[in-house]
Amino acid sequence: MEIVLLESLGISEETLNGLVKPLLAQGHTFKAFERSEDVKTLIAEAKNADVIMLANMPLPGEVIRACKNLKFINIAFTGVDHVDIAAAKTCGVAVSNAAGYSTEAVAELTIGQMLSLLRNVKQTEERCREGGTKAGLVGRELAACTVGVVGIGAIGQRVAALAKAFGSRVIGTARNPRKEAEAVLQFVSLEELLKTADIVSLHCPLNDSTRGMIGKEQLAMMKKTAYLVNMARGPVVDSDALARALNEGRIAGAAIDVFEAEPPLQVNHPLLKAKNCLVTPHIAFASEESMILRAQIVFDSLNAFMEGNQKNVVYQP
Repeated sequence: MEIVLLESLGISEETLNGLVKPLLAQGHTFKAFERSEDVKTLIAEAKNADVIMLANMPLPGEVIRACKNLKFINIAFTGVDHVDIAAAKTCGVAVSNAAGYSTEAVAELTIGQMLSLLRNVKQTEERCREGGTKAGLVGRELAACTVGVVGIGAIGQRVAALAKAFGSRVIGTARNPRKEAEAVLQFVSLEELLKTADIVSLHCPLNDSTRGMIGKEQLAMMKKTAYLVNMARGPVVDSDALARALNEGRIAGAAIDVFEAEPPLQVNHPLLKAKNCLVTPHIAFASEESMILRAQIVFDSLNAFMEGNQKNVVYQP
């Protein structure tokens, strides 16, 4: 088989070579390329591939349809909305993801951003550099807050467990509530969560039911003292509506790691200038530990697929 990696997996060359070596010994070929979003370039790189591996770069249907030998798309990411799954299904191409690799990384950053918002870290750091003090910026404790988690998958449950460990009351909402999650949170409706929570933390997938889920109407339900944290997918939140809510003081602040497009962002993106908005360029999933685990998962999935036992199934023909 010809295996084509279309972008870096964020691991050392030594680690990658160690994972590739057994494949080469079995007679497979492996090609690795730099990330590109040019369709013609992608087709040229992958046209003979039996397997395409990628992380979070877009993979359009035009590329998938041009790869006549393609049998398997191996996505080194949890979300799959950046890949044209409909095209993969039409072409009979199996698709797997790497769910679970970043649970700890995302949950830890989520809690860190909650603490940063509550304790006014951004503002007080700026004050300190300017020779100022904390005057007027004394913060709050996470233990005193109700944390609302939207999306109770593995990451949402881990965030809930960590928030509970800090002493927070934790409430959650999900399309399909999981019984085991009741050990760390109380399930409520989305409307009740938005009206009740001091911190609303998003951890849901992007699909037709969640696109634009947090807009003007939902932001209006939140307390003026509440914070929004988005570590899910950018289009879950209406960025323009959120920027207006922040600038008009209708909510207290936000921490945003994901946007409608992958960073780098346009300099005029509304959230880059919004009041009390912590922005990071999609870093939640990326830790040294999670990158290694991710690579191990996708190569394990590749080996399983070649043995006729597909794992982490997104689509199976």
